[in-house]
Amino acid sequence: MYVKESLITAVMRHFSKLKLCSESHNLPKAGYFVIIVLYIIMSRITGVLSNSQEVILMGNQMIPFSSLAGAFSSFSSMLMIFLVVFYGHIGFYTATAIILYRLFILINIIFVSHNFPTIPGIFTNFVTFLAIALIQRRNNRIDKFKESELSHLKEQQKFSQRLFEQTATALVSAIDAKDEYSRGHSQRVADYSEKIAKCLGKSEEDCRKIYYAALLHDVGKIGIADNIINKDCEPTEEEYKIIMEHPSIGEQILSSITEYPYLSIGAKYHHERYDGKGYPEGLKGEDIPEIARIIAVADTYDAMTSSRSYRAALPQLVASEELAKASGTQLDPVFVRVMEHVIDLDFDYGEMEKSALKAIAGADELVCKKYRDEVTTGKRITYYNTRVRFKCHLDEKGGRGPEIILFDSFDGRYHDDEATARELRYYEYCDMWMNGTISGKGVRKTETKVYSDKDRKLPLSGKDNGSADVFYEINAVKRKDHALITISDGINVTEHIIALPDSSRFVYLALSGENCTISGISADVSKEKIPDDYIPRIAEKISYIDVPQGDIPNVQIDSYRTDASKGILITDEMKISFHTMSLPTASLIWHCAYIVLFSSLDGTVNGENYVEYGLIRTDGEYWDVDQENNNKIVAYINDDFNGWDAWKKANKEGLDYAISIKKNNNLITVSTQNAGISIKNTTNFADMPPKIYAALTGDQCAITNIRINRA
Repeated sequence: MYVKESLITAVMRHFSKLKLCSESHNLPKAGYFVIIVLYIIMSRITGVLSNSQEVILMGNQMIPFSSLAGAFSSFSSMLMIFLVVFYGHIGFYTATAIILYRLFILINIIFVSHNFPTIPGIFTNFVTFLAIALIQRRNNRIDKFKESELSHLKEQQKFSQRLFEQTATALVSAIDAKDEYSRGHSQRVADYSEKIAKCLGKSEEDCRKIYYAALLHDVGKIGIADNIINKDCEPTEEEYKIIMEHPSIGEQILSSITEYPYLSIGAKYHHERYDGKGYPEGLKGEDIPEIARIIAVADTYDAMTSSRSYRAALPQLVASEELAKASGTQLDPVFVRVMEHVIDLDFDYGEMEKSALKAIAGADELVCKKYRDEVTTGKRITYYNTRVRFKCHLDEKGGRGPEIILFDSFDGRYHDDEATARELRYYEYCDMWMNGTISGKGVRKTETKVYSDKDRKLPLSGKDNGSADVFYEINAVKRKDHALITISDGINVTEHIIALPDSSRFVYLALSGENCTISGISADVSKEKIPDDYIPRIAEKISYIDVPQGDIPNVQIDSYRTDASKGILITDEMKISFHTMSLPTASLIWHCAYIVLFSSLDGTVNGENYVEYGLIRTDGEYWDVDQENNNKIVAYINDDFNGWDAWKKANKEGLDYAISIKKNNNLITVSTQNAGISIKNTTNFADMPPKIYAALTGDQCAITNIRINRA
């Protein structure tokens, strides 16, 4: 036993001379503990055998078991020390095991053997404890050094990132300084591109790359002359050729940044076209780098919805339709589809470039000297009650005071220019004055009531106290083809029921006036829908489906998916035929019929436990609503396709559709053909429920004569 302890002492004495190399070895942490356990087991076994009187015959010599045990114990001790020292880190449990074992030996000697430890034994234990302490101290220093190095590395990375961001921002500022009309364009394109990337499920790192590539996509414009960039009319053919050089210039500027090669890719290829007719290299389809295809969609959309020196910004709906028209020709259809989804999420046009028009709510004053000198932007009226409050100061000259304008337009704004009004589908229903009068030819019928405001929620108006200030509260709701507007001045309440010309158009409310100043405008919307019978009907219901029905009832969809047909259970092979007609108010590509695939307990759209698996528009577009299942749509434009205007006209006149549906294991295939467009959609279910349904829905269309034919 003392031989073993002496060997341990000898090895520990040279511990300080050994080169610790734990950084170059990868022994698992669990291995340390296993080594110590094995060491303890071997030591206990050899400790027992060292007291044995048995012998073993080796050749012609008899060797006591105690000698072999001592040699084995010494070897195991040296092996343990070698592994622990050279493989570095001793964890808390490993160190505790060694210390407890050494203490166990001391206790065993004193209380079991009734002997006091020898000096070599005491020294051995001391060296063992010292070795552990030294290793732990070294480990702590290494850990602190690692933490310091890691912290320094993180700071360096943060500094490099800040430097990169500041440099990118400086370049973008230089671009903006050249062209006041494109100011903010690069930032918006970067934001749109990042949103597209996120919708595609890209990693955080890929989204960051796409963002910065988009932010710097127009850096080459630095090399284009100011007189061409800031020209107040469309560029000539020669000037356009010069502008076409900016992708190559941008690539030259950014290619020197070797740490970020993706930057130059976005700059060089964002004007390539999906059909191969772009520049600078005429790449086609997926030969164009993915980053550039994403940027191209975002760049095209923002260019349309931003003002230019030679044209006004297009409204969001018009720009969205133009994107759809460019899908598969100028732009990658996959990324167009994702951008359409981003636009759908931006219902209140929050992403559009903002003009200087006054908002419906805010602290700004609305000064109306002459009739409609100034008009606020519109506030959309829905089946949630909208309340608008404001104070009006009447001029001494007299006049009709504040006015309410009810209208519809693509951009939710009032337009008095005939050409702009026509382009933006501006339609004015009527205007209302605070004295109860209502005028306008855009409604079918109106009914007005005036009664006393007994609750007196508003401050006393000028009618009571003689001042020229009047406080007003307006409450407005719309349900299908009827609207209800109530106006209170603190004394009387005027109630207008309006029968609209249809159920399809939106209704926006804007404030204006004559010889008055309107201030302190506030607006809020309730969180509860009004019931269906909240507005008394004063005119007959407008219907385009009062014709004989097929196997299930006809359905009229006045706005985006406001209604749907009865669910149709999908079997192995079946056909659904129907007649569809876009409503008179329809004007956009997606004002057509849709097919929705879903499941629910009662087989109805939005029923209990409703899950939607796919939405297929008959214009060939769709959005993956269920990311767990794999939807793939292929839309072909056939030789008899005469353009989107002709396609919209055909839907207005009415089309007969035949939808073919096949179910095979976990795959459902939906196919159809109409007005020159062939569509085939496959949905591969990860886990298909027992019952899958199809329903017909859409936007501003009537669907009749629905027939179901099962094979």
